[in-house]
Amino acid sequence: MAPVSVKRVLISESVDPCCKTILQENGIEVTEKQQMTKEELIAEIQNYDGLVVRSATKVTADVISAGSNLKIIGRAGTGVDNVDVDAATKRGVIVMNTPSGNTISAAELTCALLMSLSRHIPQAVMSMKDGKWDRKKFMGAELYGKVLGIVGLGRIGKEVATRMQSFGMKTIGYDPITPPEVSASWGVDQMSLEELWPQCDYITVHTPLMPSTTGLLNDASFAKCKKGVKVVNCARGGIIDEAALLRALESGQCGGAGLDVFVEEPPKDRALVNHPNVICCPHLGASTKEAQARCGKEIALQIVDMATGKALVGAVNAQVLVSSFSPDSHHWIQLGESMGRVLKACTASKEPYSQVHITSLGESLKKSTGFLSSAAVVGLLTEGPQNGPNLVNALPLAAETGITVQTDHKDSNEREACVVEVSVNGSSYKAIGSVQAGVPVLLELNGSVFRQPVPLTGHLLFFKSATSTELLLSVTGVLAAAGVELQSFSASSAGSVEQWYCMGISSLLGDIGALKSLVKEAAQLTV
Repeated sequence: MAPVSVKRVLISESVDPCCKTILQENGIEVTEKQQMTKEELIAEIQNYDGLVVRSATKVTADVISAGSNLKIIGRAGTGVDNVDVDAATKRGVIVMNTPSGNTISAAELTCALLMSLSRHIPQAVMSMKDGKWDRKKFMGAELYGKVLGIVGLGRIGKEVATRMQSFGMKTIGYDPITPPEVSASWGVDQMSLEELWPQCDYITVHTPLMPSTTGLLNDASFAKCKKGVKVVNCARGGIIDEAALLRALESGQCGGAGLDVFVEEPPKDRALVNHPNVICCPHLGASTKEAQARCGKEIALQIVDMATGKALVGAVNAQVLVSSFSPDSHHWIQLGESMGRVLKACTASKEPYSQVHITSLGESLKKSTGFLSSAAVVGLLTEGPQNGPNLVNALPLAAETGITVQTDHKDSNEREACVVEVSVNGSSYKAIGSVQAGVPVLLELNGSVFRQPVPLTGHLLFFKSATSTELLLSVTGVLAAAGVELQSFSASSAGSVEQWYCMGISSLLGDIGALKSLVKEAAQLTV
């Protein structure tokens, strides 16, 4: 993929200094402004190509809309629920995080809360500080032999499992993505939630916050648990229904909770915080020097790699682009976009499109279908040189406008090529192109196979007509009268009465209407 221009980055929260240093060492101007109000951020963001945040900055749709130059939002951490990812995608802004940066720190805090719940350590400390010596009040329980249920078996869930196994705990879990054989290899027996709830002495959650995980632990699930079950949440506030948790604590169904996160932070409702069986922290999961240094370094390097066209790592809304950072991918991206623009020019009077079908041909393009499709749609939807669609938002924008995009891949021993076919008002238009010696070329247009591949660069004039020497003289006469030079000419192989032709010209015609009396169809564009 061609490098994304990132010249100025705003860091809106306290991020490890190495982040700023790495960005500056790679020629990126960095401004640090913390504790801005939403209004201040909206006023400031328009001046930057990138924004680096932690969890406190709320990157809303209004903020994203105000960032007219914004290309990248970097979350120095894991969760991106403080970023409106949908709004960013629609604006063509890449959102990336550092999913592994705080893994160890979050796992260690989880383990600390599990141990504190089992032995009432914080409560005992506070009792001692009050001058008391109450050994009986803080009778605890061993972790050895107890069952730990881990909901969410990603990086953090795995690290929690391996650590708590060293205490002799039996680890069971649930995850809709991680294969059971994978989790079994590190000692976690997977099962359904219905099977998991009744077995657990302790439960810890490590999922992202989304509709399917909001309120995952609620009145109904608490009722299925062992009486006195203890729960930990170091992931996201809201995964455990806070009202249901309070009811379970009051009834004794839940014997204790370790909470690092809340639905509202800081929480205004202090009922859970003040409950004697609740151990709570002010969202400290990633608050270690090591995690902050790791996250700051990783997000800076990811931004630099993206800006230099080296790689795309950690993108949460642009997976289609991951494979677009191979050495030759930018030539194929240029091809897809150029073919889209050619078809747009040739069908300008027949819009809107109803369907676009992109097919990649050849083994080497098997992983390229995604970005080829996005590139072709960019070409079809681009109206002008400024603020057009890009590879991030092309497919969502197509869906919004009612265009169905289909993709396909076919292995071919003959050639590597891209086929783009659009349906417009019941008619179909097709282009076939390839990359030759690093240059995107058009091989075929609507059944007309060009004798010489058409380089998709510069000013191009396409027209369809029956073969005629007089016609070509007339067309060159129109060009000469307009002061336009003919620079190249590509004819198609004779196969039918009417064929497509392409001329490379020095500049676009001011009025293409002069040609339309000579040919059946005509279109011009600049690639």
